[in-house]
Amino acid sequence: MTSDPDTIKLTHHSSSATRPMLDTLCLVYADAYEVEPTQEKTGAFRARTERGLERAGFELVMAAVGEELVGFAFGYPIPEGNTAWWQGLDPEPPEGFTVETGTRTFILAEIEIRRAWQGRGVGRRVHDELLAGRLEERATLATNPDASRSHAIYEAWGWRRIGRIPGKPGDYFGAYELFLRPLSNDASR
Repeated sequence: MTSDPDTIKLTHHSSSATRPMLDTLCLVYADAYEVEPTQEKTGAFRARTERGLERAGFELVMAAVGEELVGFAFGYPIPEGNTAWWQGLDPEPPEGFTVETGTRTFILAEIEIRRAWQGRGVGRRVHDELLAGRLEERATLATNPDASRSHAIYEAWGWRRIGRIPGKPGDYFGAYELFLRPLSNDASR
């Protein structure tokens, strides 16, 4: 394996193209977190991804070197009228903040990089590539509230912390820190 970030190829995939790659995504996820692919953490990732694949507008950006997948990011827009993402947000947001039109907010659901490739700019590349062509006004993401290292990275990438939401039954964490970032609505750039 070469470790030169310049050899990375980024590709976009729809949910139908992503479905057959789910096992490979789980392997990258397990490697990123240094867990066995059969552990609960990877199972929770699989379940989240399967739900995400059902969402309209799902998009995956993969980073590969040759045939090896070294990282990925994916997400989808919040559907019109759906405010579940914002339920329990503390502090309470201003009026109108949680209104969703189907084109207002994009959820960056996952960004995962194999350990050997972490710290080499791959995460930033898949992040930027996924968000670059989005037509939504803003993007949001949720993280482990105790992941201060990840929080610092997101803030350096232009995200701002907006509060905390409680986890739901079956979630991996009991609470999540929410971040928000404006998006350029200019898809012609």
